[in-house]
Formats: sequence, structure tokens, C-alpha cells
Amino acid sequence: MKKSLVMMLIVLASCSALVQQSAAQAAGQAAPSGQAAQKKEIKDPAEYNAYVNAYQQQNPVMKAQALEAYLQTYPNSVMKEDALELLMVAYQQANDAQKALDAATRVLQVNPNNIRALALLAYNYRALASQGGPQMQDNLAKAKQYGEQGLQALQSMKKPEGMSDADFTKLHNETGAIFDGAVGFAALQAKDYAAAQKDMQEAVAWESQPNIADIYPLATADLEAKPMNPAGFWFIVKAAMLAQGAGQQQILDYGKKKYIRYHNSEEGWSDIVAQAKASTSIMPPAGFTVTQYVPPSPAEQAAELVKAKSPTQMSFAEWELVLSSGNQQAADTVWNAIKGKAVKLGANVISATASTVLLAGSDDDIEAKKADITLAMAKPISTRLMPAVGTLMTFQGTVGTYTPNPFMLNMTDGVLLDKNGNPAGTPAVHHTTTTTKKSQ
Repeated sequence: MKKSLVMMLIVLASCSALVQQSAAQAAGQAAPSGQAAQKKEIKDPAEYNAYVNAYQQQNPVMKAQALEAYLQTYPNSVMKEDALELLMVAYQQANDAQKALDAATRVLQVNPNNIRALALLAYNYRALASQGGPQMQDNLAKAKQYGEQGLQALQSMKKPEGMSDADFTKLHNETGAIFDGAVGFAALQAKDYAAAQKDMQEAVAWESQPNIADIYPLATADLEAKPMNPAGFWFIVKAAMLAQGAGQQQILDYGKKKYIRYHNSEEGWSDIVAQAKASTSIMPPAGFTVTQYVPPSPAEQAAELVKAKSPTQMSFAEWELVLSSGNQQAADTVWNAIKGKAVKLGANVISATASTVLLAGSDDDIEAKKADITLAMAKPISTRLMPAVGTLMTFQGTVGTYTPNPFMLNMTDGVLLDKNGNPAGTPAVHHTTTTTKKSQ
């Protein structure tokens, strides 16, 4: 809301200057010293009095009523655009958002490049979209539309006569931030992170005062993008500094979680937090970066694994990693140790027939419900012992062949095992204890 207030103050100031000049000329007075003559002039005294009367109303509701009456009486007035600008501000001050939007739309009918009207529309439709609801997508589309239209209009915007250079720069920059913020927010909701990064950073750069409404989306766009932009870690801390209550810690926790995922540890995170908090600049310092953790390649992991473990001590998942790694030397080491060997394993059933069972042995393949073991049974499985899909099956099989990608280990001589590690369905052996009767 701070940005909206700043924008409205700019609109009021600029409208005030224009009205004062028009009033002076209508009264036959010279323009104020240092100001160029205003081209717009109300020549009809009755119209002039109606316009000045409407402008001088202090109550926003009364002002809006007077302006509406003026516009109805003088629909072709030279001051129509100015009066409509005052009207949209009056409705905004009266907290009548819908009429403010309607007035801004009427301004654009007179001048499609009116910066103040475009800014009000872009800002308010972005605010409405941020509230969600069934109209969210429509509001996002309008925020983007008016934001893009405003950015285009800024390129040809000329300083109004009578406006100081400082006020013009302020108007230009603050409305530019609104336009880029609206376009960037719409891109972020569409998960177009590259576009969101560009527009949100430009919005932040326009602003004279830090604004969490733009800094937090910029940080989010940076941290959700692939590849991640480490500048987002700086902006997320800056956003947390502007947050209130529990929101501050929630934002920091989000940033820390992203940092650990990117860096593979929290080492250095507290330093970034301290540095950002101590800096008066919203933008990160030159050369700011975070080292990204790059995990070892499968081939490198395979080499380290065969150094650390004997193949007979490895789990099935570790066999799969080595055999599918592309490191032929490591794969040969494991394969030569297990090929032709009868091994006992546990795996999840993907599908089963009497003669063949497809199983998932690694956690990743279990989660993906993807087979990585083909087990050919030594004898057909009976209906009574048929394993259910999705259940854990313990078995023994002989390692036969494999394909590395996609990985599949082919095993033969499959035998179902019970919980004790014995062939399933084997009749239990009952031992009879013989007692000898003592002689009397």
C-alpha cells in the first residue's frame, strides 16, 4: 500500500499544478514565475468556476460528485483528462476501488498513454490478483496488460509543463516500478521465472525505497529458477528485513532451505544474512555469489564405492549404481564378483506370473514403480504362493546378465523364500522327542 500512496501523492501534486495554472490563465493572470504557460485554458467563466469548485472540495466523496457533475455538463472540456485524473484520485481516497478503476479506464479513453491511469490500473489489478479467487487469472491478465502498456507509454512520456524535473523523475520512476512489478508478478504466477527475474529486478531498481511487495517476488523468481540465481539469497534476506512478525522468520527459513539445497550445507548462510542486514543497498555487492555444490558423477561415485566396499558387501542399489555408471572398470569389478552367484535379495513386486517376476530393488525404482530385476523362477509359482503386486518379496536367484541403461538385472533359478530364509511352501519339519521310562 505504500507504493499506492506514493503514486496517489504524485498524481495529486501534478494535478494541483495543472489546475493552478489553468485557474491563473482563466483569470487573465500570468503563469507562476519559472513555469511555462499552460496550453490548456478554460475560457468560459461558468465552466472555470465549476472546475475550480470541484477541485477545491476537501471531502473525497463530495469532490467526486462535483467532478462527475462537471464532466456531465462539460463533456468536451479542454480539461476533461485532468478532471478524470482528479476523479480517479478522489474515488481512491474515498476507498471506492471499483469506481477508481472505472475512472482510470475513462481516462484511457481520452488518452491511452496516460501514465497515472495506467499505473492505478496495473497496481490495483495486481493487488486483486494477489488475493486469489475465481477472478485471479483475469486480474493477472489485466495487471500484465496495463503494466506492459505503461512501460510502452513511459518510453515516449514527456514532462508536463509546470512540473519540476525532480517531480517528473519521481513520477517516471515510481510508475515504472509499478508497471514492471505488475508484469513481473504475472510472470511469476505463470512460473516464467526468467521473465519474472527481469521485470522484478527492474521494479526494485526503479524504487527509491525498498518494497517487500517487489523484493520478495524477485527473490522467489531467483530461487525457484532452474538454474537458480544465487542473488536470490541476498534478496530473500532483504525481504525478511521488511517483513512483519512471524513472516520474517518464515522467509528466512525458506531462504536457508534453498541455500542448503544449492550449497549442500548451511555453511556461509549466517554470513550472508549478516552482510545483507548490515548493507544499506538493496542490490547485492559486486561479485556476490554462492558456490554451488556439484555432486560427483555416477562414474566418480562408482570408483569411490569399489574402493570402499567389496562387491559382496554392497547392497542391490549399490550394484545398480556401479553397473549403470558408465565406469567400465568399476562395473567389471562388481560384475566379475557377482556373475553366476546365487544371492538372496528382497524387492518390491511390480508384476508376477507363474514363471517370471518383475521386481524393483532400489529405493528410486520402488518409488517410481519401475522394475530393475527380472527373476525367472526355477519352478512355476503356485497360486497359493503368488506374490501380490506392491508387496516385498524375499527370494534367491542366480545372477545371469544385465543391461546398464535402463538398468535391468536378469536372474535365473528363482526361489521364493519365507521369513526365515527357507524356500517358501516347504513343509515344516517336526522333530519327535523320545523319552525313556525309568525302570522301577
